[in-house]
Amino acid sequence: MINTFDKIIRAALALPPNSRVMLVEHLLSSLDAPDQAIVDAAWAEVAEQHIQDVQQGNVSPIPADQVFQALRNRHV
Repeated sequence: MINTFDKIIRAALALPPNSRVMLVEHLLSSLDAPDQAIVDAAWAEVAEQHIQDVQQGNVSPIPADQVFQALRNRHV
């Protein structure tokens, strides 16, 4: 099994970059749950709503350094 795995890795690494990208995308998608497209679409809707909220001034974004500092302060 390890010998086969090593052969597959060597063969994959010998592929041109665009083919390696396609291989990675295919392998990752094979790990998705059957309803992953539904989950992805729901998250995309949430992200779009957040973008609209920021653009319309309904919410104000917080700089990442402030968020990370607040998180660090919680665990001190």
